[in-house]
Amino acid sequence: MSTPEERLSELGLVVPEVAKPVAAYVPAVRSDDHVFTSGQLPMRYGELMLTGKVGGEVSAEEAYGCARQCALNAVAAIKAEVGELSAVKRIVKVVVFVASTPDFTGQPGVANGVSELLGEVFGDAGVHARSAVGVAVLPLDSPVEVELLVEV
Repeated sequence: MSTPEERLSELGLVVPEVAKPVAAYVPAVRSDDHVFTSGQLPMRYGELMLTGKVGGEVSAEEAYGCARQCALNAVAAIKAEVGELSAVKRIVKVVVFVASTPDFTGQPGVANGVSELLGEVFGDAGVHARSAVGVAVLPLDSPVEVELLVEV
């Protein structure tokens, strides 16, 4: 059976550098057999992929891609805490915040960007509980923010 890192490679993805916090917090905290990530934005190469509201300046498809990047950034924060991703026993909970226009109701579809990536990388251990929440605004005008809770 392949490792999560090998599955990422097969998908043409790499674990990025841990995104630098935009305020006074750390990217992840380990407590006993759980790792909690801070909210991860769709940062790529030190910059937000997109800004704006989903259903406005950002399409649902673009937001889905942002959600995947948020998931990769959360995976990077977890890997920095535990060393190897094979230490992850289970993705327990995913919370996805979507900055969206008042009439946009596709938050679950955007959140699938996270859920599907975690399933591809972690297999059965990637099946999780999830919340997909529409909000008025996110830090730096990001369209998406993601946090994970994992068991190690």
